[in-house]
Amino acid sequence: MVAIIDYDAGNIKSVEKALLHLGEEVMITRDREKILNSDKVILPGVGAFGDAMEKLRSYGLDKVIYEVVEKKIPFLGICLGLQLLFEKSDETPGVKGLGILPGEVLRIPDKEGLKIPHMGWNSIKIKKGARLFKDIPEDSYVYFVHSYYLEAEDEQIVKAFPNKMMNVHPALIPSFCGPGYWGLHVHEKVIESGVKLTGATVHFVTEECDGGPIILQKASEVKFDDTPEILQKRVMEECEWKILPKAVSLFCQDKIEVVNNKTKITE
Repeated sequence: MVAIIDYDAGNIKSVEKALLHLGEEVMITRDREKILNSDKVILPGVGAFGDAMEKLRSYGLDKVIYEVVEKKIPFLGICLGLQLLFEKSDETPGVKGLGILPGEVLRIPDKEGLKIPHMGWNSIKIKKGARLFKDIPEDSYVYFVHSYYLEAEDEQIVKAFPNKMMNVHPALIPSFCGPGYWGLHVHEKVIESGVKLTGATVHFVTEECDGGPIILQKASEVKFDDTPEILQKRVMEECEWKILPKAVSLFCQDKIEVVNNKTKITE
């Protein structure tokens, strides 16, 4: 029996229909005993992080979830239900999550040319050992609708997309990068430092923030009277908008090989 936790927030009926389609026995409940006697437990979720945590606590379901984890009953969080397992979220600052897994949920930074929320079909590359994706074929397409991403402390949590996701960072990595370096913050630090050159880097995304294999880089001048906004515009126009399309093109042509965390490009 699969128990779907009912806390007045979530895509409960969609999850129920999917499980019934797979031939599973399902019940929707917030009853402690029924949940703890289930074979598997699912925490679905659609809505706001803070509101959802308030609902869980008001029904005493946060304590039930801790018991489920302690008993090692197979547990799956879907969408917001997954986010609630972590410590906190940018969506509702000051509200603590369940804290079962170390890490936080961050908003995808605003960037010229990128639409937030991210919506659409993307293929997934499955890393060996990712149990959640067992029996799912390589390069399967799944539909994304999200404005937030997970920054997990445990690298084993993030397994699905090795050397398949790219990021363009508005500086020349390894300078001015890592946690806290995004958007205008990067250009502010560049100007404060007095360096004469900055630029952009396209790299593969890994568990380490801005630490993935570098694919392409391009430099741009830092002028004495630059403001962060002016420098941001120059870096985008002279660097980001040139190297990101090139990197994507190389990737689509299978011309990027990763060897020992470095990229080998075949032109």
